[in-house]
Amino acid sequence: MAAFPTQARAVIIGGGIVGCSTAYHLAREGWTDTVLVEAGKLSGGSTWHAAGLVGQLRSNANITQLLGHSVALYGRLEAETGQATGWKMNGGLRLACNEARWTELKRQATTARSFGLEMALLSPTEAQALWPIMEVGDVVGAAFLPTDGQANPSDITQALAKGARAGGVRILEDTRVVAIETKDGRVTAVVTDAGRIACEVVVNCAGQWAHEVGRMVGVTVPLVSVQHQYLITEPIAGIPRDLPTLRDPDRLTYYKEEVGGLVMGGYEPNPIPWAEGGIPVGFHFSLLDADWDHFEPMMTLALGRVPALETAGIRQLVNGPESFTPDGNFILGEAPGCLGFFVGAGFNAFGIAAAGGAGKALAEWIAGGQPPFDLWAVDIRRFGQPHDDIDWVRTRTLEMYGKHYTIAWPFEEHESCRPRRRSPLYERLREAGACFGEKLGWERPNWFAPKGLAARDEYSFGRQNWFDHVGAEHRAVRERVGLFDQTSFAKFELTGPDAEAALSWICANDVARPPGRLTYTQMLNARGGIECDLTVARLAPERFYIVTGTGFATHDFAWIRQNIPAGLDARLADVTEVNAVLSLMGPAARDVLATVSDADLSNDVFPFGAVREIAIAGAPVTALRITYVGELGWELHMPVAEAPAVYEALMAAGAAHGIVNAGYRAIESLRLEKGYRAWGADIGPDHTPVEARLGWAVKLNSNTPFLGREAVAAQRATGVKKMLVGFAVADPDVVLLGRETIYRNGERVGWLTSGGWGYTVQKNIGYGYVRNAAGVTLEDVLSGAYELEVATERVPCEVFLAPLYDPKMARIKA
Repeated sequence: MAAFPTQARAVIIGGGIVGCSTAYHLAREGWTDTVLVEAGKLSGGSTWHAAGLVGQLRSNANITQLLGHSVALYGRLEAETGQATGWKMNGGLRLACNEARWTELKRQATTARSFGLEMALLSPTEAQALWPIMEVGDVVGAAFLPTDGQANPSDITQALAKGARAGGVRILEDTRVVAIETKDGRVTAVVTDAGRIACEVVVNCAGQWAHEVGRMVGVTVPLVSVQHQYLITEPIAGIPRDLPTLRDPDRLTYYKEEVGGLVMGGYEPNPIPWAEGGIPVGFHFSLLDADWDHFEPMMTLALGRVPALETAGIRQLVNGPESFTPDGNFILGEAPGCLGFFVGAGFNAFGIAAAGGAGKALAEWIAGGQPPFDLWAVDIRRFGQPHDDIDWVRTRTLEMYGKHYTIAWPFEEHESCRPRRRSPLYERLREAGACFGEKLGWERPNWFAPKGLAARDEYSFGRQNWFDHVGAEHRAVRERVGLFDQTSFAKFELTGPDAEAALSWICANDVARPPGRLTYTQMLNARGGIECDLTVARLAPERFYIVTGTGFATHDFAWIRQNIPAGLDARLADVTEVNAVLSLMGPAARDVLATVSDADLSNDVFPFGAVREIAIAGAPVTALRITYVGELGWELHMPVAEAPAVYEALMAAGAAHGIVNAGYRAIESLRLEKGYRAWGADIGPDHTPVEARLGWAVKLNSNTPFLGREAVAAQRATGVKKMLVGFAVADPDVVLLGRETIYRNGERVGWLTSGGWGYTVQKNIGYGYVRNAAGVTLEDVLSGAYELEVATERVPCEVFLAPLYDPKMARIKA
């Protein structure tokens, strides 16, 4: 027997399919000095009892690409390793049993085409031809993705393990992790019940145990265990071995063929959590007792679709707990606050579908020092303060589990665990008719209902009930003045003698300006991709105030802290909870502000891009002359305790000018008209400032070095292969939501990254990248004839480069 390894470059904790995939791919990256430790036997956690369906389409292009890597891997793995995998590319079928679901499927088919997958839309009869044992009397239509499939989870895990071993990885079963050592914020060793392994990297692929493993180093991994049941039948006459997988979301159920019979499971609206007090020791290759009473509603729904189930022999009702997360996406990446500690967990019952690609992405992230592509949708840094509370996580996760097969409505908000984080104006705004949304636990007014109307969203795929009310807020900001509560903004301070030097390296734009000036800037990765998109205000020679989006608090804080050059004296602090923010925007903003402040607000003294300390209603206010809506205005930052007085003073002074409360949906329509980019949609780590046409905000003309400079300079010299441009559709019956396919001269060239209605210009507005592997120029963009595919229908559109509203920025600089 080989000696226990006391040192390794990387230690992977967990021998399920994700851990083995990560080990396999690390070996392929040349990390042969890797050890995988498993407390029991390989696949003995939740992998072995997974249903094994492999679907690819998600609402995010890169996650769809990641799942495509799984399909490609599973297709070759058996031949490569000699280990059977049970992989069958038999396609995946999804049903729609009402018009709303059919619209959703048509939008999904368009999304699939945007991302390079061919999804066919079928009639009920055509669907039945693929799945002959189902009843289709209530089916409106179906979608078929021929490259989906199914696999045997345990066999694939063993094949990945065999491939990892062949690449030099050591796999230690029956080896339990008892501690993880760190020094100066970095992992240094894994301690097991068999010995200590010094290492540079720890990868937490512990499945349901990942939360517990994270706690060993003070990292929150927000997932919980939920019971998940499925039925296995004896063989059923008439079932072919190449039967596609089937998802019947309106009946909350899924199916796959197994040895001539069926596996049938579902996602009930009243899920049952498990192991709330901790997972029992020794829970390996273990199941929970079958709960027939809880499964009965699923069975009743299934019988209406597959009558043969009524007489089929039942081999087993499997009740196997699996890990789920509070937003339904899995968790990847290096944990903020602990260098070298990576996570690959929380796969929400699609771990088999994701494992091949997730292991590849995670291995490339570890080996390359950065994600191989934008993985924000699953990045562990998307979480924040609420996710430290396991009760909050469990409650929200159960809501998300219950919505697994409900229609994914545009603009849908979740209801559990609310309200959690509130602005000091929450009650005032609620009384004023605010309909709140939630982001990172913060309650934020999305729109305001007029008196007598319920402040409640009514979901549809058409214009929703708030459409006209948001239009009124939008027009008020364009024509008069509006007040936005943006207290949820993430706010940081960087202080110290070397604060300027640190930010000059991290920021792509020039922040080395005198106190009293602010800078809109991106922060780039080494490839030139946009990691952060934010505002930096210089308050004093050694003090900078940084403002970024609510949802990016953890990500941006971690990015800045991690990239402060070694040896510099610059200290980063999160002051989000300290300051409230009110944004006063519109042509009358100066008049309103002048009524409540003695400060000189003239354009000469307080120009656009300036920051000043002023007083409003006796309260100290840091006023930033900046805008995300394209109008004259100020962001007003003040101590939380002062917000009510400042709000009341502004509303009273604004009454003569027709001031309104306005919400985030108005912000969205206003920013679309003005052409402002949204990080996480229009821009991100896969997009450079040159591609996003934000090169004006990059200090290439100076001699100052900055992170990503070489990549941006090279791209500016050689040109780009994709370019962000705008598209306008005049037909008000068309609804743009994002992910609609872009066609140029009849050829597919990309998809919309965001879309919505511009109330001032009276057009649908969308943004997206026009792509061409041979290169894209402005001339190319403007020379084409364009269409957008919206829910499988092509509509003509106009392409534009300059913003549709105030392209010369005259209004914001007034």
